[in-house]
Amino acid sequence: MKLSARTDIEAPIEFVYAALADFEAWERAAMRRGADVRRTDSLRAPGLGMGWHVTFRFRGKERQIDIRLSTMEPDAKLGFSGTGRMVAGEMALDLLALSPKRTRLILHSDVRPLTIAARLFLQSMKLAKNRVQGKLNKRLQDLALDLETRFVASRR
Repeated sequence: MKLSARTDIEAPIEFVYAALADFEAWERAAMRRGADVRRTDSLRAPGLGMGWHVTFRFRGKERQIDIRLSTMEPDAKLGFSGTGRMVAGEMALDLLALSPKRTRLILHSDVRPLTIAARLFLQSMKLAKNRVQGKLNKRLQDLALDLETRFVASRR
């Protein structure tokens, strides 16, 4: 199942990229939401090959996924690949400078089923694609608002 969304952010591309590439902050945010996040690489600085093993609850069951940073182009793109017991997928975050203080964030995701149960689940998501797309758009807008707020606060 493929999904994409985009939003414009009132902040420079360098600031947006730095916030998106702050992997420790994302790890802490996931843990605050109840996920167990464990690094699976030994890299000391952010870079290609970074990996995480994430355990979380979804629809009443414990799920696990291994995520790896597959693409890292400064001020341009972050790409991730993930594999769980039932699904595999990729996600790309592309950044485009619209002006010196305005950035477009474009998210592309592709999730593929690995089991029949996952195929049925993704089929039900496809039937509700408008609702799923709306939730994705809302989450991306919330992220944009948060980044804009952080940028304004950093200017003071």
